[in-house]
Amino acid sequence: MALPVTLDDVRDAAARLNGVVHRTPVLRSRTLDELVGAHVHLKCENFQRIGAFKIRGAYNAISRLSPEQLAKGVAAFSSGNHAQAVALAARELGTSAVILMPEDAPRSKVAATLGYGAEVVTYDRYAGDRIALGNTLAAERGLTLIPPYDHPHVIAGQGTAALELVEETGELGALVAPVGGGGLIAGSSTVVKGLYGNTRVVGVEPEAGDDTRQSLAAGRRVTVPVPRTIADGQAIQSPGELTFAINRQLVDEVVLVTDDQIREAMRFAFERLKIVVEPSGATGLAALLAGQVADLPERVGVIVSGGNVDTQRFAELCAR
Repeated sequence: MALPVTLDDVRDAAARLNGVVHRTPVLRSRTLDELVGAHVHLKCENFQRIGAFKIRGAYNAISRLSPEQLAKGVAAFSSGNHAQAVALAARELGTSAVILMPEDAPRSKVAATLGYGAEVVTYDRYAGDRIALGNTLAAERGLTLIPPYDHPHVIAGQGTAALELVEETGELGALVAPVGGGGLIAGSSTVVKGLYGNTRVVGVEPEAGDDTRQSLAAGRRVTVPVPRTIADGQAIQSPGELTFAINRQLVDEVVLVTDDQIREAMRFAFERLKIVVEPSGATGLAALLAGQVADLPERVGVIVSGGNVDTQRFAELCAR
């Protein structure tokens, strides 16, 4: 069955994003290699514009809107990183943005979204359906909705992170990436499976929110209760329709990490790698450190998806 996003779509997105997003560094650590028994290549999207990979998909999608759509503005729903990405992309492309964010979204992410010039509308994530609310908001205001993951241009944009990684490293035995709605790993798996075929793709979810793992096991999209996890960017109830169509064919497995394992990975990244990583951004590293990925090949790529966490919360999380 033909998939909704192809390798050529990702390459086209990369050309569109050239000079707009940062080509983020790939870090190595002998200590990390020794601990996990593999050569690990960390694609550090915590150094990306807005502090996370989300700018790739948001800009790719908004840049393709018609002049009429841009004149009316865009809308999005997000717990934080997609919110900031849409806000910045909208500003740079000369349009306006209205973002639906949960009331308990990290304060630093709300502040950054406002700082990029967007309007923020809040809702209760434990009582409201953000997809329905987002669609209603967009319809009422005549805005174009830019979903955080379930959109072919968003998925293609996110895949450019993996494309950059393998352009630098060459073929990898495995690629490990966080899974929220599934856009990052869908774009990433499109790249590595399209280029090499044999690269093993491993997704990582927080233990409290394993909707994609359950969905892959069931062969259909499964909905879970709103996850209560420190990995706010992965507190998703169900995978996207498009992302699941891709991931059920291209993702080899999904493993789980606990909040304590995520905290340990954040501490390790800070103390040994000298980088700040937010909880959702640390889940891939957490899976390696906790031994959740069995039979690691010699060369492994990990996408560190973001670093948006304020000082107080970072200190609280790492101190526990």
